[in-house]
Amino acid sequence: MAIRQPVVSVLGHVDHGKTKLLDRIRGTSVQAREAGAITQHIGATEVPIEHIYKVCKQLIGNKKFDVPGLLFIDTPGHHSFITLRARGGSLADIAVLVIDIREGLMPQTIESIRILRQYKTPFVIALNKIDTIEGWISEEGRPFILSEKQQQAHTLQVFNDKLYTVIAQLSEEGIFADRYDRIDDFTKNVALVPMSAKEGEGVPDLLLVLIGLAQRFLESRLEKGEGPGKGTILEIKEEKGLGKTLDMILYSGTIKKGDMVALGTRGAPVVTKVKAILKPKPLDEIRDPRDRFDSVPVLHAAAGVKISCQNVDGVIAGAPMLVVKNEKDPAIKSLQEESTVKIETTENGISIKADAVGSLEALAFEAKANNIPIRKYGVGEITRRDIVEAAYGDKKNCVLLGFNATLSKDAEAELALHPELKVITNQIVYKLIEDYVEWVDETKRQAEGDKRAEFSFPAKFKILPNCIFRASKPAIVGVRVLAGRIRPGENLIGPDGRDCGRIKSIHTGEDTLKEAVQGEEVAVGIEGVTAGRQINEEDVIYVDLIGSSIKPLKEMDLNEDEKMALEETIAIKRKDEPFWGM
Repeated sequence: MAIRQPVVSVLGHVDHGKTKLLDRIRGTSVQAREAGAITQHIGATEVPIEHIYKVCKQLIGNKKFDVPGLLFIDTPGHHSFITLRARGGSLADIAVLVIDIREGLMPQTIESIRILRQYKTPFVIALNKIDTIEGWISEEGRPFILSEKQQQAHTLQVFNDKLYTVIAQLSEEGIFADRYDRIDDFTKNVALVPMSAKEGEGVPDLLLVLIGLAQRFLESRLEKGEGPGKGTILEIKEEKGLGKTLDMILYSGTIKKGDMVALGTRGAPVVTKVKAILKPKPLDEIRDPRDRFDSVPVLHAAAGVKISCQNVDGVIAGAPMLVVKNEKDPAIKSLQEESTVKIETTENGISIKADAVGSLEALAFEAKANNIPIRKYGVGEITRRDIVEAAYGDKKNCVLLGFNATLSKDAEAELALHPELKVITNQIVYKLIEDYVEWVDETKRQAEGDKRAEFSFPAKFKILPNCIFRASKPAIVGVRVLAGRIRPGENLIGPDGRDCGRIKSIHTGEDTLKEAVQGEEVAVGIEGVTAGRQINEEDVIYVDLIGSSIKPLKEMDLNEDEKMALEETIAIKRKDEPFWGM
């Protein structure tokens, strides 16, 4: 059976060279016309096998492949990767992870790795910007394995140092990678291709690795079916003379002019008729074509295509497209199910919101991995209703996490009325989870601090030798805090349970302190005792506790020294009262 082109997604940290790499592959200069040289829209580029033969001739000679080419999705990083779905998984058959050899792994690189693993998408690493290594001699379009032979020894040393730094960083993320030309088993190691998108060095190697891996490991996935067309919508655009059009990737089957198609929305699917199929010419890019599109009567997967349809209001990027027989086709139900997110919820949990179905799934996946319960979820911007619903419940669950989701003006106004609600947003999903965990920890610390202020804390201190500065009214002695914290107003007892007075003040130098903590040496004013009688040098003195405080103290996150001080205090008190603190 014939096979289709694999769909290739390009991911990586901002400015590491994703769009520059695609520019080099297709020989156009889309990036030069984009603001800030950062990908602004989603596009697709078909690279036919004839072009790959030409580029890779020095590496493969006259070798031929069954794979008819590569279809690149030009995504702005990991976010579009998870937004564009197919069959409940990733639209991409294989991915290229671009890493700047100078910077190594960055937050969005790590994010991309986690998402690729979540979706079980095979990937190749493009180690970009080798031309920036001091002394590197570049030649446009030269394969890396030939370019390496032209470098000086000291340049190769610098290159290898940077290469192995990146390999070590990848291993910390559980990715075992090596140069593609040193790998024997591609099922156990991720291929790493050193390259320069700017000069085109290493691009032949990258294309060869992609084609080779697709041919060897993806053949069954790429088998070309002649059934109804299935696709994923990239973008909805207004085109002069055509009205609203849909940029999409056809990843399976066939679509014809005049076909009925079901399109995913946030609600029930829309069923409409295909008026025109506009296919970009090979090596031309959907969102920025240099020439006119070719109008075609029929299209086979896989291809980036623009279709013109009526009634496409409500259709969203990332939604599925399916060729159907009519409006009652049972396949429409399966399409609706594919568009529906299934997330496990509980009565006591937080709320989550994301800008797209795939984003929501990624956030729910990370939340589950971190044992974060979910009560409510949704797709789209954060609304007033989301705020009202999220603010309901106990304090620890009054949280709304937004992944790439913005607040509407009504939501911002409503949020001002709910100081008990914490809204956390981020464009990187694992950073969002980290922010939430940090907030939970800080909230616990504050709550514990409030509890600590309610009653005395287990603590003990030692009176230092030669540090009795005043005998009485009050006695002033130098002490070292051995455990816990001491504060003015706390009553004191000795190891035998005797009354040792009350802390009147704490000083260090000329400064008066509100408390002294474990490890600090301070001067303490103690009223109700006389130094040399009730208290002496080298004495260990304990803070006197009340019995009702023991249970909440045991529930707190005490350190080992505080726990020991608490147990010692309980033992002292129970000498006279066996059931004290129970």
